[in-house]
Formats: sequence, C-alpha cells, structure tokens
Amino acid sequence: MPTYEALPRFTTDLDRLTPEQRRKFRQTVAAFVEDLRAGGRFRAGLRVKRVRRATGIYELTWSMGTGPAGRATWQYGPARRPDTPHVIWRRIGTHDILTGP
Repeated sequence: MPTYEALPRFTTDLDRLTPEQRRKFRQTVAAFVEDLRAGGRFRAGLRVKRVRRATGIYELTWSMGTGPAGRATWQYGPARRPDTPHVIWRRIGTHDILTGP
C-alpha cells in the first residue's frame, strides 16, 4: 500500500470542497492507488501529467460533475517503506490551483 502525506494547504483546499466533490476525489484516489500498486502506470482516465514549470509536481484530473474538472497536485516523496511509493498531496480544487501547485 503506498504511503502518503498531505500538506497543510491541501487540507485547507480539501475542506473547501463540497461533500460530493470530496466523495468523487476519494473514488479517484482509489483508482490512483490501484495504479500505483500495479507499478505506477496510470490509466488514461486519471489524466496524470507533469505540471509545467514545476519540477517534480504532477496533476491528477477527474470530473466533479457539473462545473470545472477537479484537480489535485502531488509529488513523490522519499519512500517510507522499501519499494513503496510515497505521495505528497499539495493542492486540490479546480484549474486555479495550478497557479501555485
């Protein structure tokens, strides 16, 4: 099982989401974790890609229903357990989070 941590800014952003948006994020994270366990090749539906001009930071995109797509930024951190990816969640919200990923 991959390990993770959330930066304070991520936690603040997460608290601003509606319960339905948080539920959709949790569903997306379940698929994300499944792909990490399988070697880190992410399914196309997760739309994982590097954030431009932000070395080592990635974004994950999903549908939040009506309105803009949901996005979360993250990076790999030092492994806490051997051969186990460690994810640091940085921001969550809409496209606006990419101004300070």
